[in-house]
Amino acid sequence: MKQNRTLSKIFLTFTFLFLYIPILSIVVYSFNESKLVTVWSGFSFKWYAALLDDTELTQAAWLSLQIATATAFASVFVGTWVGFVLARYRRFSGKTLFTGMVNAPLVLPEVIQAMSLLLLFVALQKWTGWPSGRGIFTIWVGHVMLCVSYVAITVQSRLAGMNQALTEAAQDLGATPFKVFFDITLPLISQALVSGWLLSFTISLDNVVMSAFLSGPGSTVLPLVIFSRVRLGLNPEIHAMGTIFIVVVSIVVVINNYFMQKRVRRRELEIKQALSPEQ
Repeated sequence: MKQNRTLSKIFLTFTFLFLYIPILSIVVYSFNESKLVTVWSGFSFKWYAALLDDTELTQAAWLSLQIATATAFASVFVGTWVGFVLARYRRFSGKTLFTGMVNAPLVLPEVIQAMSLLLLFVALQKWTGWPSGRGIFTIWVGHVMLCVSYVAITVQSRLAGMNQALTEAAQDLGATPFKVFFDITLPLISQALVSGWLLSFTISLDNVVMSAFLSGPGSTVLPLVIFSRVRLGLNPEIHAMGTIFIVVVSIVVVINNYFMQKRVRRRELEIKQALSPEQ
């Protein structure tokens, strides 16, 4: 038994090293003075200064952040209602079709989804004149279509594990369905909403296939710029950009985990106080 635990720890250690050493190498070589990213020649911040002067890369990063933020909010708004319907309404007309449409983006190859959306936008432009070319809006629609399913499944799983006695008690006391949802259900699934938001933001930020099909002139997002440059050789400025994203994402994850754990501890304390004999 002890030997199995030791082997498990060794296996997990090598697995994490295999996953995180490449990420760590990006951070280290972003401070490399040499233009050859595989040859260390000294410590320097020159590539971060060069990154600020790289208009193409900074504009693409800003555009990607805007689209990813809009995608995350739209996906959470739509996905929450979709997940609520799937979890709370067991039977309704067309549920099988509705469930299949929600799960389709999870199983269909992304290139098929991107191509179908491209054909849709081309047909709409031909028949109605809208949209006038591909750009930010078409990329946003594609990303939302891709991310809504992830949010819906996350919210559905959280609602399935939630105690319905709380909502039933509120309804028995005269609360309307909307009041029950916003005052009881929504706070209880807030962690799932935050997780869905972060997941949607990440998927949108690093999406290549959907963005490549639905982008147009003046709407080149960061993954497409990086992909085009990497084909010509690694660039230290890309390492600097990657390091900035790694640091920002790490800070957001740590802050999110801190508040989630704080909320869990507060909820456990409230439950303990409610069940205390003195109460």
